Amino acid sequence: MTVGAVAQINRQAFQHNLRRVRDAAPGSRIMAVIKADGYGHGLERVARALSQGKNSADAFGVARLDEAVYLRERGFTQPVVLLEGFLDEAELLTVTQHQLHIVVHHEYQIDILERSKMRAMVTVWLKVDTGMHRLGIAPEATPRAWQRLNACAIVRPPVRLMTHLACADDREDARTGEQVLLFDTCTQDIEAERSIANSGGILGWPQTRGDWVRPGIMLYGSSPFNNDTGADHGLRSVMTFKARLIAIRPSRKGDAIGYGGDWQCPEDMPVGVIAVGYGDGYPRHAMPGTPVRVSGHNVPLIGRVSMDMICVDLRTHPNAHIGDEVILWGDGLPAETIASHAGTISYHLFCSITQRVRVVDIDGDR
Repeated sequence: MTVGAVAQINRQAFQHNLRRVRDAAPGSRIMAVIKADGYGHGLERVARALSQGKNSADAFGVARLDEAVYLRERGFTQPVVLLEGFLDEAELLTVTQHQLHIVVHHEYQIDILERSKMRAMVTVWLKVDTGMHRLGIAPEATPRAWQRLNACAIVRPPVRLMTHLACADDREDARTGEQVLLFDTCTQDIEAERSIANSGGILGWPQTRGDWVRPGIMLYGSSPFNNDTGADHGLRSVMTFKARLIAIRPSRKGDAIGYGGDWQCPEDMPVGVIAVGYGDGYPRHAMPGTPVRVSGHNVPLIGRVSMDMICVDLRTHPNAHIGDEVILWGDGLPAETIASHAGTISYHLFCSITQRVRVVDIDGDR
């Protein structure tokens, strides 16, 4: 069999992390955010893992219409919320055919709903822009927009409310509190279910845990904050990205390793070659010194990441052997650590896994 990278997906870890959400926000219903192919973990796989018995998500949140239709076609009956809403009447027809929930974030969508002659009704969330400045109705326009939506014959009342936190990854940033205050102020005369908290809000901002919470990254075992890991919050890593050591080269002092020759051996030393690269989703901009776990020992990355291979310094692990298992991130090596060495975030790592990586489902301990 050809040596290649493997992504192990621990389905029980999803259940563990979902329970962690319920523990943190016991009075809230959970809209599990599974967009972008379940943050690179597989859309159907994630939806099934979060649909087990009593410990099931109350709804799913996706970004695109095709993601929502995919879930319906595979038999998922939970409410599915289109977080980017709909673009035109054709998309609205698909929404009603598949009984999807929609987020309304712009007045052109309200205009379409008011003109619609369809008989089927649709559940609507009105998104308020309290500081993200990406999508959403202006705070001062919110009461009127909510009234218009509730008056639409096609809209199932009452319309729910949501906003999105821009800076919840930093627990010291006062702007999250300002967003909550603005949201409360502009909706104070509206009786409706509310949703504010993303993963950062759930774990760091108790005042954001409303009727609904929308966990994303924490469901996959990673921290939403910029200075810790999922394990610090009782989360379990879902994805472990693995490869194999395919060569050990005795290199001499001064030998340049990899493209560009940027990294040179400071002394005679063993260099390990691992069958993974940016063609598999390993970050190309990971810096020398990024930890790589070879048969239970952390060793540093050296040289540039190439399409199919990376090299590591084995001086601290002289007992390494060709064929040894290598963990790139996951079990014993937090994705957040790798992301920080590559100047990115764990979300990006997960979503970058490519199609040539073999995905393996496991249950329980690895």
